[in-house]
Parts: sequence; structure tokens; C-alpha cells
Amino acid sequence: MIGRMIGMTALWLVLMGALLFGAAGTLAWLAAWLWLAELAATSLWIGLWLARVDPGLLAERLSPYAPRGQSPWDRVFMIVVSIGWCAWLVLIGADAVRFGGSHVPLWLRVAGAVGIFFCIYLTRSVFAANRYASPVVAIQRERGHALTDTGPYAHIRHPMYAYALLLIAGTPLMLGSWWGLACVPFMMAAIGWRAVKEERTLADGLPGYRDYMQRVRYRFLPGIW
Repeated sequence: MIGRMIGMTALWLVLMGALLFGAAGTLAWLAAWLWLAELAATSLWIGLWLARVDPGLLAERLSPYAPRGQSPWDRVFMIVVSIGWCAWLVLIGADAVRFGGSHVPLWLRVAGAVGIFFCIYLTRSVFAANRYASPVVAIQRERGHALTDTGPYAHIRHPMYAYALLLIAGTPLMLGSWWGLACVPFMMAAIGWRAVKEERTLADGLPGYRDYMQRVRYRFLPGIW
């Protein structure tokens, strides 16, 4: 399973690198190499940790995006997101390097890199608390799916989505693209839409989730939403 995790991570990094450097028109783009290196290091770190503490969750997260029970709307969502992510990387590469349309200050680039690190670091707390943190929306009955309300879930209902916003905002900052950053609000709206749809699925099929929604009122940020 570790071999599969490393292979899938490497394949995804190669694809993203091809999109970025292809759009940039050059391999001489230090920020992109650093971004890929950071994702490689943090992904392998959390993957190896999961292989040791919860191999079942790692296997679930490595499974194809069409398991039994996945909501049909979520399958469409995942396809659209995958295409949108690739197009976003192309936009960033073209803006930041090929056309040189953005000039992001160094301190903001560093802030973006720090945000990406904290996204992965905080996601570890999600996996530690929720062994059912699948990448798709589905009731995992074959794995004995049960409510999780500890760790970060005691404060917000979708901590993984909340932490993912650090990666989404940090990426265009680190890579130096204002146009990429301009897409972030739309990406946040898409994540918010999925969170609402996911709650409806869980409320209908996961015992105790409706009561949990009453106890934990906020989705992403306490006191705001």
C-alpha cells in the first residue's frame, strides 16, 4: 500500500508539474519546483504516518473516486473539480511566468508556502479524529461508519475543507499569480456548496448527525459560517 501511495503521489505531482511548466513555457521556475517539493514532502509525511496509524483510512483515500455509495452529484462534482484544478494551474503558470502579469511580493510568497504547510499539518488532526475521512461523499457502511465529534470536529463541522482553503489560497501566492488568487473565492464557494450537500447526505444516512449539527453550529469558521 505504501508503494501505491508513493506511486499515486508521484503521478499526480508529475501531472501538475507538466501543467505548470507547460503553461509557463520553461522549466526555470524556482517557485514551482519549491511548490512541488513542498507538496511531495508533506504528502509523503502524512501518507507514511497514516500507513502506520490507520492503514484502513489510507486504503480508503487511495481508492478510485467511484466507490459504492458515492452520491451521483458528488461524482460529477469531483470530475468538474479535477478539470477546474488543472485549468487553474495552467492559468497560474501562464500568468506568473509566460506573460509575467503578476508581481507578488516575496513576503506574500513565503506566507503562501507557510499556509500550505499548515494545511497539511492540520489535516493530520482530521485524520487522527476521523477514520472515515474519505475523499468522496458516501456513507461507508462496510467500514462501520460512525459519527465523529472529537478533535477539530468538536469546533467546526468540516475542518478538512476549512484547512484546504489554506492550500487553495497559498498556492497562487507562493507561485506568484494574482489571477490565480482571483479564482480562490469561486473555489471557496464550490467547497461550501459541497459541504452543504454533504451534510444533507450525512443527516439522512448517518445516525446522530442531525443532533451533531445542532451542537456544532459552524461549518468552517467558528462565529462566522
